[in-house]
Amino acid sequence: MMARLSMNVTTTFYGNVYDDIRFAKEAGFDGIEMQSPKLYRFLDQGYTAQDAAEILDGFPVSGLGAIQGITRRTEEDRAEYLKEVERMCQIAQVIGAPAVQMCTDPVDWNVVMDYNAGKLAADDPRWRGPLGLSEQEAIDVTAHNVQLACDIAKQYGLGIYLEPLCWAPISRCSQLLQIVDKVNRDNFGITVDTWHFWTAGDTLEDVAKIPPEIITAVHVSDGLEIDRGREVPNQDVHRNVVNGGGCIPLQEWIDAIKATGYDGWYCSEMFSDRANEHEMGMVAQTMKNLLTIMIK
Repeated sequence: MMARLSMNVTTTFYGNVYDDIRFAKEAGFDGIEMQSPKLYRFLDQGYTAQDAAEILDGFPVSGLGAIQGITRRTEEDRAEYLKEVERMCQIAQVIGAPAVQMCTDPVDWNVVMDYNAGKLAADDPRWRGPLGLSEQEAIDVTAHNVQLACDIAKQYGLGIYLEPLCWAPISRCSQLLQIVDKVNRDNFGITVDTWHFWTAGDTLEDVAKIPPEIITAVHVSDGLEIDRGREVPNQDVHRNVVNGGGCIPLQEWIDAIKATGYDGWYCSEMFSDRANEHEMGMVAQTMKNLLTIMIK
């Protein structure tokens, strides 16, 4: 498969399902990576997954994300988690997404900041995921719950791909590879996100050693410098930059990923307040042009 370019819907941040699909098509992307906040908002207004499929009109969906809270451990919480997996797989099957994305826990970096500072009270209702577990315990529970998700996805003919969040206890490439081994499912893969990997402290050499067959998607995203290991990444601050305008040597990262032999989906992903106030079609086109230069 030749490398293909997908527009993650953060690129047109304030767009709705109609906008995102239209701008991705007009910019010349090969597909679109859809995300649950916008898609669920669409469904909450009485539209259906089939309505979304009709808007797509055959336009490829590279993936659908993202399931969160994946380290739920009580029987009741795990049942809710598996219900969410089932729902997203059902939607993915209808809109033509080949795989469903997950993120490591917790998704809220503020929870990690407060926990590390000793400010997270025992009765704080925010989800803390594996905070407080040992590294091995966090890896084990993540792998177990991902394995359960893979078995559900398999019934729909779908894959699962996991993205490590750089502020989470499970954030490093080495941890991710352990999870891949433990999950041991042929429909499981990972997201290589340039910002999360770079910010967590992984290197180009680490990435170049990843087996290409386990990479489901690459997120191309820029970021700003951070004191790794001492400062909890704050996405509102450290990712608030237009792709190509930050500190990550994106071309070097793309080259390292290509060196693995991976030749699949590359997705533009961006969290720039400045870009979000620009005309969405222009932003989409600019990100498509940047990906084309770096990848093709």
